[in-house]
Amino acid sequence: MGWVESIHKVTKYIEENLREDLNIQDISRQAALSPFYFQKGFAMLCGMTVGEYIRQRRLSVAGLEVLTTDRKIIDIALEFGYDSPDSFTKAFSRFHGITPAALRKSGGAVRSFAPLKIKIIMEGGQNMDCNIMKKDAFTVLCRARTFKYEDAVEQVPQFWSEHFRSGGGNVLCGMYGINIDESMGSSEFVYLIADNYDPTQEIPDGFTTRTIPAHTWAVFPCTGKMPQALQGLNQQIFSQWLPTNTDYKIAAGINVEMYSDASKFENGIQDQDYYCEIWIPVEKNKSAQNTSGSN
Repeated sequence: MGWVESIHKVTKYIEENLREDLNIQDISRQAALSPFYFQKGFAMLCGMTVGEYIRQRRLSVAGLEVLTTDRKIIDIALEFGYDSPDSFTKAFSRFHGITPAALRKSGGAVRSFAPLKIKIIMEGGQNMDCNIMKKDAFTVLCRARTFKYEDAVEQVPQFWSEHFRSGGGNVLCGMYGINIDESMGSSEFVYLIADNYDPTQEIPDGFTTRTIPAHTWAVFPCTGKMPQALQGLNQQIFSQWLPTNTDYKIAAGINVEMYSDASKFENGIQDQDYYCEIWIPVEKNKSAQNTSGSN
């Protein structure tokens, strides 16, 4: 199943289950991806997180329920996942600009948030720089922490800040930022701030080692000021490379970002020549394997 087809399947699944208990494991399973890769790709393509999309769709539909039916507002709130009238009223007011009770009394208009329809426009003449290469297993010295997918966007940068603020940079400079979700279906993942491991050195308290398995990787080079350059590359991967690539698919729940030593650049990570990479584990699509095997 292609990336765009996966997103279409997911949005249909969400729409059919707006009134049910939706969780990221079941949603990402529709796309045959780990929650990490699915949520990252969804945000890149759609400009919002999966959670934000679900909340806005629910509030849009709930607004019509309040306006066009005489059902109790508490029943509507519970149906769309709110456990109290107060929490529903606050979310409803932020979205529609009016409370549910006031809307029902006034009969005014509600804000509409339509289901997503994703279109990929094919533009020729531009190829992403991507190298497919096999890498042996390697071991890293790391500081590890487990994060939930829902708040990882805010929590991971705080983890990096805490690492350097506490003096962790004297132990490891953070050559890698690594996400690991071995089950490719849990509600959380392990994040590593890591360097290559030197087995001749002792492992300090608060740090550990982790072996990254051998894989075939799609390696995407990135040059430019951080974090803008890396964010732009991520968006290209999920909006251009994955939707149009018929040869490879994501093979495992691992994502590696490799960072150069900022001290080697005149302006550090703000240097226009600063270099980093994104590694995604891939494997051949069956259709591509069959085609190559028949030649």
